[in-house]
Amino acid sequence: MTIATSVVRTAEGDGFTPPGPHDFDLPAIGGGHDTFEMFGQTFVLGVTKPMLQIVLAGILVFAFFYAAARKQAMVPGRLQFVGEEAYGFVRNSLGRDIIGARDFARYVPYLFTLFFFILLNNLFASIPFIEFPTFSRSGMVYGLAIMSWVIYNVAGMRRHGVGGYLKLQTVPAGIGGPMLLLLIPLEFMSNILVRPVTLALRLFANMFAGHLLLILFALGGEYILTEKAIQYAPVGILAWVLFIAVAFLEMLIQFLQAYVFVLLNAMYISGALADEH
Repeated sequence: MTIATSVVRTAEGDGFTPPGPHDFDLPAIGGGHDTFEMFGQTFVLGVTKPMLQIVLAGILVFAFFYAAARKQAMVPGRLQFVGEEAYGFVRNSLGRDIIGARDFARYVPYLFTLFFFILLNNLFASIPFIEFPTFSRSGMVYGLAIMSWVIYNVAGMRRHGVGGYLKLQTVPAGIGGPMLLLLIPLEFMSNILVRPVTLALRLFANMFAGHLLLILFALGGEYILTEKAIQYAPVGILAWVLFIAVAFLEMLIQFLQAYVFVLLNAMYISGALADEH
């Protein structure tokens, strides 16, 4: 589905249904209609566009950095230079500076892959003929958040042991007595249970809201210009101007959300490895 397919007009030809969550419920490719029931809802079985984008992003990220690293020349060419700069950005600013020089190296491959995988899937929203942010589907983001949750918790348990890690994550330093009865459950909820939810929601909500705004301005402007009287034309043109402005802003947000997601992963790993909470 592209932005242009989101317009819905009434049978009379003079109505406009504003975009909403239904615009993100893409049908299965090939028209699959097999369904199953879960939690009182009906789900359609089949391969959808976001599924293909996930696979495409993985292939493209691998292919680009494989090509960039293949020659490993002492004097790098343009492709190798770009690859090395991209790797250095994640390694230094998101790995070493956050996790620390002692432990960062083993987590750099994950952080590096995660950053460019998320970034490319976000940028799909701005690429013509794709025009859909993969992570505007919450299920895709929760998969990444759960994987990150497993990694930083396992890292902490390997360093401190299961009991030691849970103590570090739930018992604030310097606090004792009856106050712990209140703080331990709150710290457990905040540091163990809620983190993957907030991690996923931040990325999902930004991708969802940004694409919804683009649909609204693009199709709202088209509707005003084609269906309304000529005196409303300036409003339609303004809507298209706002569409272009939001489209450029979205490209910045797509980068920032990939950066923030990986930055928080690095911070959680650092916190899991630290000797004090």
